[in-house]
Amino acid sequence: MKSKTVIRGTGAWRRMTHCGLRVGGGALIAGAALAPEAALGADPTRIDRIERENRELRDRLQSLENVAQRAGILPSGQPAPRIVSSLSEISLSGMVQASYFYNSNEPVDQDIDGNPIKGASDGYLWNTTHNSFSINKVKLTLASKPVERSGDTWDAGFRVSMIWGEDAPVLNTGGERQGLEDLREAYIELNAPIGTGLNIRAGQLISLLNFESGDGGAVNPNFSQGYQWFFTGNGPAAGVQLGYTFTDWLDMKVRVQNGMYAGAVDNNDAKTVMGSIGLKPDDKTWINLIGFGGRENASTSVAGGSVLAGRKFGERLNTGFEFDYFNFDPVSGPSADLWSVGAWIWYEFNPKFGIALRGEYLDDPDGGGLKGITLPGRPGSAILSADPDGSLSSLTLTLNFSPAPNVRIQPEIRYDHTSYAGGFDGHRDRFIFGAGVSYLF
Repeated sequence: MKSKTVIRGTGAWRRMTHCGLRVGGGALIAGAALAPEAALGADPTRIDRIERENRELRDRLQSLENVAQRAGILPSGQPAPRIVSSLSEISLSGMVQASYFYNSNEPVDQDIDGNPIKGASDGYLWNTTHNSFSINKVKLTLASKPVERSGDTWDAGFRVSMIWGEDAPVLNTGGERQGLEDLREAYIELNAPIGTGLNIRAGQLISLLNFESGDGGAVNPNFSQGYQWFFTGNGPAAGVQLGYTFTDWLDMKVRVQNGMYAGAVDNNDAKTVMGSIGLKPDDKTWINLIGFGGRENASTSVAGGSVLAGRKFGERLNTGFEFDYFNFDPVSGPSADLWSVGAWIWYEFNPKFGIALRGEYLDDPDGGGLKGITLPGRPGSAILSADPDGSLSSLTLTLNFSPAPNVRIQPEIRYDHTSYAGGFDGHRDRFIFGAGVSYLF
């Protein structure tokens, strides 16, 4: 309370003290200065006494001003620290996300002692176990003001995002030993005054692949994540990216990173190169053409490409598209292909209510890209089958309801099918239904 009283009174004290010291002190000095002229002929010895008194008054005024400056009542000659102004240029944002979903197959897994426990839905993201309330994500993002693209001056900024919750192991790089298990992204951004401005990012970068965002229902039309995002995508990785905007309708990005799936810390010298060409034929259409390739480790190389696109019809109807192709080429043995295609359509009836539909298909003709892959942090989540190859398909219907600002409630039903015999906890088909809620800040 004491400090608040001083702060609130600062303006008044400053005006009173400043005026009192300056005006009152000035009057004293002026009055004293006139005195010699009136009494000079009567007593010349008074001149020395008056000058001495003037010096003493000036010294006392200076001492009072020094005290006032140390107390913060008057400004000192030293500039104030820029802590407050720096904080005002940094934004804090994020979200909290929770959900409940039920798997019609009622999957059962085993604990370390072999006892049956409620299981994970094979190949399914976002919910660790079925028929359970979940804290999916708690996300915090710190970011500087956007870096200004310019051909004349340098500019710099940064962005850091952390995610906790059940989805974190799938979203983040991992690296518990390196202290990176909660880190989603972290990079430094520069504008180099080359041409119209060269954008440079260095650090842990989110993938250029996939139509959907890893933030899930907080920003995507559907709450649950599609298969494409995981099986024909890749997680964040450490690297350097250059970006350049040629025109309003054409831009390019080139990135070098620690392998396709290496993340923040790699155990070999292999690197992956990824490039993206962005096209905007008009203000309602965008297309990204992506290519990538590199040696993942000493025994395997990964290469492929992707097409992402979106189109808005009118003010309420939106569509999206994704096609991916991956080729895994080992040093010895035949290569393996994996491809996928997906489409989105969603309609906004009004600012509070909308509906979204997603359909996708993934084909694994060589049996190396879908089955047997355990989701990070989720034992028992792999698609298992004796079949040598197979496919996945899914159709998801989501209602989007925003009863208040920053809140999204998404009831959802999803039908999944796999050609892998017993791939979904002993079944080929399943329904997963429930609802998710996200709050953004």
